[in-house]
Amino acid sequence: MSILKPYTIILLCFISISTFAQQASVSGIVLENNTPIPFANILVLDSTTGTSSDESGKFSFGIKPGSYTLKITAIGYRNTTRKIEVTENGLKNLTIKLLATSEELEEMVVTGTLKAVRRSESPVPVEVYSPTFLKQNPTSNIFEALQNVNGVRPQINCNVCNTGDIHINGLEGPYTLVLIDGMPIVSGLSTVYGLSGIPNSLIEQIEIIKGPASSLYGSEAVGGLINIITKNTLQAPKLSIDGFVTGWGEYNIDAGGKINIGKKTDLLLGANYFNYSNPIDNNGDNFTDLTLQDRISVFQKWNFQRDENRILSVAGRFFYEDRWGGEMQWTPEYRGGSEIYGESIYTTRYELLGKYQLPVKEKMMFTFSYTDHDQNSVYGDTEYLGKQRIGFSQLTWDLTKNTHDILIGSALRYNYYDDNTTATAEDDGSNNPDKVIIPSLFAQDEISFSNKHSLLLGMRYDYDNRHGSIYTPRMAYRWKISDNDILRLNAGTGFRVVNIFTEEHAALTGSREVVITEELDPEQSFNVNLNYLKKIYSDNGTYVNLDFSAFYTNFSNAIIADYDTDPNLIIYDNLNGHAVSQGINGNIDIVFNNGLKVLLGATFQDVTNTEDDIKEKQILTENFSGTWNISYDINSIDLSIDYTGNMYGPMRLPLLSDLDPRSEYSPTWSIQNIQFTYKGIDKFEFYGGVKNLLNWTPNKGNPFIIARADDPFDENVDFDDEGNALVTDDNPYGLTFDPSYVYAPNQGIRAFGGLRYSLD
Repeated sequence: MSILKPYTIILLCFISISTFAQQASVSGIVLENNTPIPFANILVLDSTTGTSSDESGKFSFGIKPGSYTLKITAIGYRNTTRKIEVTENGLKNLTIKLLATSEELEEMVVTGTLKAVRRSESPVPVEVYSPTFLKQNPTSNIFEALQNVNGVRPQINCNVCNTGDIHINGLEGPYTLVLIDGMPIVSGLSTVYGLSGIPNSLIEQIEIIKGPASSLYGSEAVGGLINIITKNTLQAPKLSIDGFVTGWGEYNIDAGGKINIGKKTDLLLGANYFNYSNPIDNNGDNFTDLTLQDRISVFQKWNFQRDENRILSVAGRFFYEDRWGGEMQWTPEYRGGSEIYGESIYTTRYELLGKYQLPVKEKMMFTFSYTDHDQNSVYGDTEYLGKQRIGFSQLTWDLTKNTHDILIGSALRYNYYDDNTTATAEDDGSNNPDKVIIPSLFAQDEISFSNKHSLLLGMRYDYDNRHGSIYTPRMAYRWKISDNDILRLNAGTGFRVVNIFTEEHAALTGSREVVITEELDPEQSFNVNLNYLKKIYSDNGTYVNLDFSAFYTNFSNAIIADYDTDPNLIIYDNLNGHAVSQGINGNIDIVFNNGLKVLLGATFQDVTNTEDDIKEKQILTENFSGTWNISYDINSIDLSIDYTGNMYGPMRLPLLSDLDPRSEYSPTWSIQNIQFTYKGIDKFEFYGGVKNLLNWTPNKGNPFIIARADDPFDENVDFDDEGNALVTDDNPYGLTFDPSYVYAPNQGIRAFGGLRYSLD
């Protein structure tokens, strides 16, 4: 045997060398449009040969000459196959293109459970939207981009200053919580600021939950939440620039990039600048149709490499905006005066957030955020100076025991609010800022009974010294019927306490005064949501994703803004009865093998308030809505076409009196857009199109939109002893100045064009 060993070794070496010599090299790149896809998996079918693309989307591997079929997969993209012929010289410069889909079930989500899991494994239904979705209808901020998300509607609350909030399944803005990287940043009034100024190039994805999430996120997450997740430095481009202009004179530019600082520190930078300085009055009421804005936002995120891949990141954002709307002849010298009416808002905002994984064996994460919102505004001759500061910290412990996936956490939230109104004033006139500290404890346990069945049980405890102890339990059941069919049942409770900064703003934009009739109790809700997801793969390569939900939410102690009792007041009171939001919604996402992609959504809902056995439709809430995103890639000429739009059914509007001649209900209306994108030049994209193709504006069919726009200071209005406007020859409808009658943007049809550049 000893004599044979040397010959055996020599023979094996010869065979290995011969085999290696027969191998050829296959190399290429994986792209989505012209954007590299890192960490895509490339597998040779019926073999163990495969590799992954690197950070720049490139890959290479060795294989014998022959005919093969490659299978390429990547999270967030549709799987594909590619046949190749490998010669002795190898195969170089192979380009593989994947199609991204906004509803792919294998995307990673974190919002539903505070844990990163595949979307198909999450017991809580989470909708995911990628930067590709945002590019289909370019906007200057995410607030506007959400108009094409089914069941989500950006609501403009003022015809003059154009501030707004986000409605989810018919529930108003104060019920929607907005987060950045999982940290609560904004809600209510601040939504329009929190969703402005984040460059799209730095957004990894947007996750949306429809329905209460208070058991994990506390107050404000009653109707749902929006989590904006920014990219890590591995996925971000080295440099990206995206700028566009519109026919109305709007200018927007995003710039982002990453910088490596040493071997263990990466910096993600982003900046956004938006300017609109062209007053337009197409409806002839002498008021600006679109608020003029000058806005800058700077964002940065630091990632630090630590031992054992523990997480440490810190991010910050600075936001400043100067916006005004009003009579066309208004200039800053009239600010705060009673000669020319204008609404001028200066906003300065700072945000800081971070994540730190503790250096222990257990997976423990400390997260924190802080926001400082300073608003200096005037509404005609009414001055409003408001400051809001929110500090938040949270510690979570993630552990797994047998079939139990457990999360235990504690949180502490500090709210500070001060303004120059009676909201923070004592009876003697002294100032008394509102300060609230809310400690919280929460726990959840996801129990896996089998690969097909799992049950999540959760409970949260909050203590608010104004309201005492608040408990919010929840339950989520997931049944994986098959690899392509998932059924989820979610039930739970939510709560919300009144937020002065959120509720007060509606009064300041007009002549109404806010009245809080009593010490408001926290609003409680109970929700049930049934969700069904299905994937369909056809033999010809077409992919279909179906997503249907039925929801029911019942509110007690509902905090309702009463616009009807007195036209001069907005009365906040706990509803002596109950409120109900119920309905169904569905999305159909289809990707055809010829480059056509279709995403259709529809929501049918019934949102009512019942008090003293009288049921009434909630104001500014539509019964049905629809959205669509249709895209087609013409690869032969490197052109993409995107047709997007939405449609909303009638909604009840805030009239000032029985004589008010404006329509009590809005008509069915639609905003539609089309875009053409050319991608034939490496690293560049040229795009352009038309927004609001139908030129729809809310003044159509109405005698006017802003009540008494010719008398914004009510100088020619006569009042009775109770403060009600009287009918006179000059005021035949008995109205006062009021810009709150708004349900759609006043901005009509306009062309746009832009350029994107990305260096990876």
